[in-house]
Amino acid sequence: MTLQIELKNINKAFDDHPVLVDLNLGIEEDEFLTLLGPSGCGKTTILRLIGGFETPDSGSIIFEGRDITHLPPYLRPVNTLFQQYALFPHLNVYENIAFGLRIKKIQEAEIKKRVGEMLNLVNLRGFDKRRVESLSGGQQQRIAMARALVNRPEVLLLDEPLGALDLKLRKDMQVELKRIQQETGITFIFVTHDQEEALTLSDRIVVLNEGVIQQIGTPIGIYNEPSNAYVADFVGESNIIEGVMHRDYDVTFSNHRFVCVDVGFKTDEKVDVVIRPEDVEIVSPQEGMLTGRVLSCLFLGVHYEMRIDTGNEVYLAHSTIARDVGDTVGIRVIPDNIHVMRKG
Repeated sequence: MTLQIELKNINKAFDDHPVLVDLNLGIEEDEFLTLLGPSGCGKTTILRLIGGFETPDSGSIIFEGRDITHLPPYLRPVNTLFQQYALFPHLNVYENIAFGLRIKKIQEAEIKKRVGEMLNLVNLRGFDKRRVESLSGGQQQRIAMARALVNRPEVLLLDEPLGALDLKLRKDMQVELKRIQQETGITFIFVTHDQEEALTLSDRIVVLNEGVIQQIGTPIGIYNEPSNAYVADFVGESNIIEGVMHRDYDVTFSNHRFVCVDVGFKTDEKVDVVIRPEDVEIVSPQEGMLTGRVLSCLFLGVHYEMRIDTGNEVYLAHSTIARDVGDTVGIRVIPDNIHVMRKG
Protein backbone atom coordinates (compact mmCIF):
# COMPACT_ATOMS: atom_id res chain seq x y z
CA MET A 1 0.00 0.00 0.00
CA THR A 2 1.08 3.59 -0.72
CA LEU A 3 1.26 6.09 2.14
CA GLN A 4 -1.17 8.92 1.31
CA ILE A 5 -1.37 11.06 4.46
CA GLU A 6 1.17 11.52 7.26
CA LEU A 7 0.58 13.32 10.53
CA LYS A 8 3.99 14.08 11.99
CA ASN A 9 4.58 15.06 15.62
CA ILE A 10 1.16 16.71 15.91
CA ASN A 11 0.31 18.62 19.06
CA LYS A 12 -2.99 20.43 19.57
CA ALA A 13 -4.51 22.08 22.63
CA PHE A 14 -7.72 23.99 23.28
CA ASP A 15 -7.70 26.53 26.14
CA ASP A 16 -4.35 25.12 27.28
CA HIS A 17 -5.85 21.62 27.52
CA PRO A 18 -3.84 19.13 25.39
CA VAL A 19 -6.08 17.24 22.95
CA LEU A 20 -3.39 15.58 20.81
CA VAL A 21 0.07 14.82 22.19
CA ASP A 22 3.02 14.23 19.83
CA LEU A 23 0.83 12.19 17.50
CA ASN A 24 2.30 10.35 14.52
CA LEU A 25 0.02 8.54 12.07
CA GLY A 26 0.34 7.25 8.53
CA ILE A 27 -2.77 6.65 6.42
CA GLU A 28 -2.55 4.41 3.37
CA GLU A 29 -4.17 5.02 0.00
CA ASP A 30 -7.60 3.41 -0.57
CA GLU A 31 -7.93 2.07 2.98
CA PHE A 32 -10.84 2.25 5.39
CA LEU A 33 -9.21 3.65 8.54
CA THR A 34 -11.22 4.10 11.73
CA LEU A 35 -10.34 6.43 14.60
CA LEU A 36 -11.83 4.79 17.68
CA GLY A 37 -12.05 6.08 21.21
CA PRO A 38 -14.26 7.72 23.85
CA SER A 39 -15.56 11.27 23.67
CA GLY A 40 -12.77 13.80 24.08
CA CYS A 41 -9.94 11.46 23.03
CA GLY A 42 -8.98 13.60 20.00
CA LYS A 43 -10.43 11.59 17.11
CA THR A 44 -12.61 14.38 15.67
CA THR A 45 -9.74 16.83 16.07
CA ILE A 46 -7.59 14.58 13.87
CA LEU A 47 -10.35 14.62 11.26
CA ARG A 48 -10.61 18.41 11.39
CA LEU A 49 -6.85 18.78 11.06
CA ILE A 50 -6.82 16.61 7.94
CA GLY A 51 -9.79 18.54 6.53
CA GLY A 52 -8.14 21.90 7.20
CA PHE A 53 -10.72 23.11 9.72
CA GLU A 54 -8.08 23.22 12.48
CA THR A 55 -4.33 23.94 12.44
CA PRO A 56 -1.91 22.06 14.72
CA ASP A 57 0.02 23.96 17.37
CA SER A 58 3.09 22.08 16.15
CA GLY A 59 3.86 19.32 13.71
CA SER A 60 2.99 18.86 10.04
CA ILE A 61 0.40 17.22 7.79
CA ILE A 62 1.77 15.68 4.60
CA PHE A 63 -0.46 14.67 1.67
CA GLU A 64 1.26 12.54 -0.97
CA GLY A 65 4.60 14.15 -0.15
CA ARG A 66 3.26 17.73 -0.03
CA ASP A 67 2.99 19.75 3.17
CA ILE A 68 -0.66 20.87 3.50
CA THR A 69 -0.53 21.94 7.16
CA HIS A 70 -1.63 25.51 6.38
CA LEU A 71 -3.59 24.84 3.18
CA PRO A 72 -7.25 26.01 3.42
CA PRO A 73 -9.98 23.35 3.27
CA TYR A 74 -11.23 24.25 -0.22
CA LEU A 75 -7.79 23.56 -1.71
CA ARG A 76 -7.50 20.07 -0.19
CA PRO A 77 -8.59 16.96 -2.18
CA VAL A 78 -10.77 16.00 0.80
CA ASN A 79 -14.50 16.03 1.54
CA THR A 80 -16.29 15.61 4.88
CA LEU A 81 -19.52 13.80 5.80
CA PHE A 82 -20.87 14.85 9.20
CA GLN A 83 -23.44 13.23 11.50
CA GLN A 84 -25.82 16.07 10.60
CA TYR A 85 -26.23 15.71 6.84
CA ALA A 86 -27.08 19.40 6.23
CA LEU A 87 -29.08 18.69 3.09
CA PHE A 88 -30.83 21.69 1.50
CA PRO A 89 -34.59 21.28 2.15
CA HIS A 90 -35.56 23.68 -0.69
CA LEU A 91 -33.69 21.57 -3.28
CA ASN A 92 -34.63 18.14 -4.60
CA VAL A 93 -32.31 15.15 -4.47
CA TYR A 94 -30.74 15.89 -7.87
CA GLU A 95 -29.95 19.50 -6.99
CA ASN A 96 -28.58 18.56 -3.56
CA ILE A 97 -26.07 16.23 -5.17
CA ALA A 98 -25.29 18.66 -8.01
CA PHE A 99 -24.76 21.66 -5.70
CA GLY A 100 -20.98 21.37 -5.40
CA LEU A 101 -20.58 20.80 -9.12
CA ARG A 102 -22.57 23.93 -9.91
CA ILE A 103 -20.34 25.95 -7.58
CA LYS A 104 -17.38 24.69 -9.64
CA LYS A 105 -19.24 25.69 -12.84
CA ILE A 106 -19.14 22.16 -14.27
CA GLN A 107 -21.01 21.82 -17.58
CA GLU A 108 -24.60 20.59 -17.34
CA ALA A 109 -23.98 17.39 -19.33
CA GLU A 110 -21.17 16.41 -16.97
CA ILE A 111 -23.33 17.26 -13.93
CA LYS A 112 -26.11 15.01 -15.20
CA LYS A 113 -23.63 12.19 -15.82
CA ARG A 114 -22.01 12.44 -12.39
CA VAL A 115 -25.27 12.77 -10.45
CA GLY A 116 -26.59 9.69 -12.26
CA GLU A 117 -23.44 7.78 -11.33
CA MET A 118 -23.82 8.77 -7.67
CA LEU A 119 -27.50 7.80 -7.51
CA ASN A 120 -26.59 4.38 -8.90
CA LEU A 121 -23.72 4.06 -6.45
CA VAL A 122 -25.92 4.72 -3.40
CA ASN A 123 -28.79 2.57 -4.75
CA LEU A 124 -31.22 5.50 -5.14
CA ARG A 125 -31.73 5.55 -8.90
CA GLY A 126 -35.04 7.23 -9.73
CA PHE A 127 -35.03 9.43 -6.60
CA ASP A 128 -33.62 12.49 -8.41
CA LYS A 129 -36.86 14.53 -8.34
CA ARG A 130 -37.82 13.62 -4.76
CA ARG A 131 -37.74 16.26 -2.02
CA VAL A 132 -35.27 15.46 0.74
CA GLU A 133 -37.88 15.85 3.53
CA SER A 134 -39.77 12.89 2.08
CA LEU A 135 -36.78 10.55 2.50
CA SER A 136 -35.99 8.27 5.43
CA GLY A 137 -32.94 8.84 7.60
CA GLY A 138 -30.99 6.15 5.77
CA GLN A 139 -31.91 7.61 2.37
CA GLN A 140 -30.86 11.08 3.48
CA GLN A 141 -27.56 9.62 4.67
CA ARG A 142 -27.01 8.14 1.21
CA ILE A 143 -27.80 11.46 -0.49
CA ALA A 144 -25.28 13.19 1.78
CA MET A 145 -22.77 10.49 0.83
CA ALA A 146 -23.48 11.02 -2.89
CA ARG A 147 -23.04 14.79 -2.50
CA ALA A 148 -19.71 14.27 -0.74
CA LEU A 149 -18.46 11.85 -3.41
CA VAL A 150 -19.69 13.58 -6.55
CA ASN A 151 -16.70 15.97 -6.48
CA ARG A 152 -14.41 12.90 -6.62
CA PRO A 153 -12.30 13.61 -3.52
CA GLU A 154 -9.22 11.51 -2.91
CA VAL A 155 -10.14 11.20 0.78
CA LEU A 156 -13.53 11.16 2.51
CA LEU A 157 -13.69 12.12 6.19
CA LEU A 158 -16.67 10.65 8.07
CA ASP A 159 -17.48 12.06 11.51
CA GLU A 160 -19.86 9.54 13.13
CA PRO A 161 -22.22 9.69 10.09
CA LEU A 162 -24.37 6.79 11.35
CA GLY A 163 -24.87 8.11 14.87
CA ALA A 164 -28.40 9.45 14.26
CA LEU A 165 -29.76 6.21 12.78
CA ASP A 166 -31.63 3.46 14.61
CA LEU A 167 -29.83 0.16 15.23
CA LYS A 168 -31.26 -1.83 12.30
CA LEU A 169 -30.70 0.98 9.80
CA ARG A 170 -27.25 1.63 11.23
CA LYS A 171 -26.20 -1.97 10.58
CA ASP A 172 -27.62 -1.82 7.04
CA MET A 173 -25.69 1.38 6.36
CA GLN A 174 -22.47 -0.16 7.65
CA VAL A 175 -22.72 -2.69 4.83
CA GLU A 176 -23.45 0.10 2.33
CA LEU A 177 -20.52 2.23 3.53
CA LYS A 178 -18.08 -0.64 3.12
CA ARG A 179 -19.45 -1.46 -0.34
CA ILE A 180 -19.19 2.17 -1.48
CA GLN A 181 -15.63 2.49 -0.20
CA GLN A 182 -14.56 -0.67 -2.00
CA GLU A 183 -16.30 0.31 -5.26
CA THR A 184 -14.90 3.86 -5.34
CA GLY A 185 -11.40 3.06 -4.09
CA ILE A 186 -11.43 6.31 -2.09
CA THR A 187 -9.63 6.51 1.25
CA PHE A 188 -12.21 6.63 4.06
CA ILE A 189 -11.21 8.04 7.47
CA PHE A 190 -14.03 7.20 9.84
CA VAL A 191 -14.62 8.46 13.39
CA THR A 192 -16.66 6.43 15.87
CA HIS A 193 -16.86 5.47 19.54
CA ASP A 194 -18.73 2.27 18.63
CA GLN A 195 -16.36 -0.70 18.91
CA GLU A 196 -18.57 -3.08 16.92
CA GLU A 197 -18.84 -0.54 14.10
CA ALA A 198 -15.05 -0.17 13.99
CA LEU A 199 -14.50 -3.94 13.92
CA THR A 200 -17.09 -4.38 11.16
CA LEU A 201 -15.95 -1.66 8.76
CA SER A 202 -12.23 -1.11 9.09
CA ASP A 203 -9.12 -2.24 7.29
CA ARG A 204 -7.19 -0.74 10.22
CA ILE A 205 -8.23 0.76 13.54
CA VAL A 206 -6.47 3.51 15.51
CA VAL A 207 -7.40 3.28 19.20
CA LEU A 208 -7.01 6.62 20.99
CA ASN A 209 -7.14 7.72 24.61
CA GLU A 210 -6.52 11.26 25.89
CA GLY A 211 -4.86 12.34 22.64
CA VAL A 212 -2.41 9.43 22.53
CA ILE A 213 -2.50 6.46 20.15
CA GLN A 214 -2.78 3.25 22.17
CA GLN A 215 -2.66 0.77 19.27
CA ILE A 216 -2.92 0.61 15.48
CA GLY A 217 -3.83 -2.64 13.75
CA THR A 218 -6.34 -4.74 11.90
CA PRO A 219 -9.66 -5.47 13.62
CA ILE A 220 -8.63 -9.09 14.19
CA GLY A 221 -5.20 -8.08 15.49
CA ILE A 222 -6.54 -5.49 17.91
CA TYR A 223 -9.31 -7.76 19.21
CA ASN A 224 -7.14 -10.86 19.62
CA GLU A 225 -3.88 -9.18 20.64
CA PRO A 226 -4.60 -5.91 22.49
CA SER A 227 -1.42 -4.03 23.35
CA ASN A 228 -2.53 -2.98 26.82
CA ALA A 229 -5.38 -3.22 29.31
CA TYR A 230 -7.03 -0.04 28.00
CA VAL A 231 -7.37 -1.45 24.47
CA ALA A 232 -8.53 -4.82 25.79
CA ASP A 233 -11.21 -3.15 27.90
CA PHE A 234 -12.36 -0.65 25.26
CA VAL A 235 -12.46 -2.93 22.20
CA GLY A 236 -14.94 -5.62 23.14
CA GLU A 237 -15.58 -7.03 26.60
CA SER A 238 -12.72 -8.56 28.55
CA ASN A 239 -11.76 -10.18 31.81
CA ILE A 240 -8.59 -8.39 32.94
CA ILE A 241 -6.89 -10.20 35.83
CA GLU A 242 -3.66 -9.46 37.65
CA GLY A 243 -1.11 -12.23 37.29
CA VAL A 244 2.55 -13.23 37.49
CA MET A 245 4.57 -14.46 34.50
CA HIS A 246 7.05 -16.94 35.97
CA ARG A 247 8.83 -17.76 32.71
CA ASP A 248 7.95 -18.32 29.05
CA TYR A 249 4.60 -20.12 28.65
CA ASP A 250 3.97 -20.15 32.42
CA VAL A 251 1.60 -17.71 34.18
CA THR A 252 -0.32 -17.64 37.45
CA PHE A 253 -3.60 -15.81 37.99
CA SER A 254 -6.65 -16.41 40.19
CA ASN A 255 -4.43 -18.62 42.42
CA HIS A 256 -3.92 -21.14 39.61
CA ARG A 257 -0.98 -21.84 37.33
CA PHE A 258 -1.77 -21.85 33.59
CA VAL A 259 0.06 -22.75 30.42
CA CYS A 260 -0.01 -19.84 27.94
CA VAL A 261 1.62 -18.99 24.60
CA ASP A 262 3.39 -15.77 25.64
CA VAL A 263 7.15 -15.29 25.85
CA GLY A 264 9.72 -12.56 26.52
CA PHE A 265 8.79 -11.52 30.05
CA LYS A 266 11.09 -11.19 33.05
CA THR A 267 11.13 -13.94 35.65
CA ASP A 268 8.15 -13.53 38.00
CA GLU A 269 7.08 -10.31 36.29
CA LYS A 270 3.72 -8.87 37.36
CA VAL A 271 1.37 -8.76 34.37
CA ASP A 272 -2.21 -8.23 33.26
CA VAL A 273 -3.98 -11.27 31.82
CA VAL A 274 -6.81 -10.75 29.31
CA ILE A 275 -9.44 -13.40 28.60
CA ARG A 276 -12.41 -12.65 26.34
CA PRO A 277 -15.83 -13.79 27.70
CA GLU A 278 -16.39 -16.09 24.71
CA ASP A 279 -13.12 -17.86 25.55
CA VAL A 280 -14.24 -18.76 29.08
CA GLU A 281 -15.45 -22.35 28.77
CA ILE A 282 -17.99 -23.39 31.42
CA VAL A 283 -17.67 -27.04 32.42
CA SER A 284 -18.47 -29.24 35.41
CA PRO A 285 -16.64 -28.34 38.64
CA GLN A 286 -14.56 -31.54 38.31
CA GLU A 287 -13.30 -30.53 34.86
CA GLY A 288 -12.57 -26.89 35.64
CA MET A 289 -9.20 -25.24 36.21
CA LEU A 290 -11.14 -22.87 38.46
CA THR A 291 -14.52 -23.24 40.16
CA GLY A 292 -17.03 -20.54 40.91
CA ARG A 293 -20.64 -19.65 41.66
CA VAL A 294 -22.97 -18.17 39.05
CA LEU A 295 -23.98 -14.68 40.17
CA SER A 296 -26.16 -13.77 37.18
CA CYS A 297 -27.32 -15.18 33.84
CA LEU A 298 -28.78 -12.91 31.14
CA PHE A 299 -30.15 -13.98 27.75
CA LEU A 300 -28.70 -11.75 24.99
CA GLY A 301 -30.11 -13.45 21.90
CA VAL A 302 -27.15 -15.36 20.46
CA HIS A 303 -25.76 -16.35 23.87
CA TYR A 304 -26.17 -16.13 27.62
CA GLU A 305 -23.97 -13.73 29.55
CA MET A 306 -22.96 -14.96 33.00
CA ARG A 307 -20.96 -13.53 35.88
CA ILE A 308 -19.10 -16.21 37.82
CA ASP A 309 -17.46 -15.55 41.20
CA THR A 310 -14.35 -17.69 41.80
CA GLY A 311 -13.71 -16.19 45.22
CA ASN A 312 -11.01 -13.72 44.23
CA GLU A 313 -12.24 -12.72 40.74
CA VAL A 314 -15.58 -12.34 38.99
CA TYR A 315 -15.39 -13.67 35.44
CA LEU A 316 -17.66 -12.63 32.58
CA ALA A 317 -18.53 -15.62 30.38
CA HIS A 318 -20.58 -16.11 27.21
CA SER A 319 -22.19 -19.47 26.57
CA THR A 320 -25.03 -20.93 24.49
CA ILE A 321 -26.08 -22.98 27.54
CA ALA A 322 -27.65 -21.24 30.53
CA ARG A 323 -26.73 -21.97 34.15
CA ASP A 324 -28.90 -21.19 37.13
CA VAL A 325 -27.94 -18.43 39.53
CA GLY A 326 -26.24 -20.06 42.51
CA ASP A 327 -24.92 -23.06 40.54
CA THR A 328 -21.31 -24.10 41.12
CA VAL A 329 -19.48 -24.47 37.79
CA GLY A 330 -15.98 -25.05 36.48
CA ILE A 331 -14.02 -22.63 34.26
CA ARG A 332 -11.54 -23.79 31.63
CA VAL A 333 -9.38 -21.67 29.28
CA ILE A 334 -7.06 -23.06 26.60
CA PRO A 335 -3.52 -21.58 26.30
CA ASP A 336 -4.22 -19.77 22.99
CA ASN A 337 -6.99 -17.75 24.66
CA ILE A 338 -4.85 -16.44 27.52
CA HIS A 339 -3.32 -13.08 26.51
CA VAL A 340 -0.55 -11.79 28.79
CA MET A 341 0.35 -8.09 28.74
CA ARG A 342 2.86 -5.96 30.56
CA LYS A 343 1.55 -3.63 33.23
CA GLY A 344 0.81 -0.07 32.18
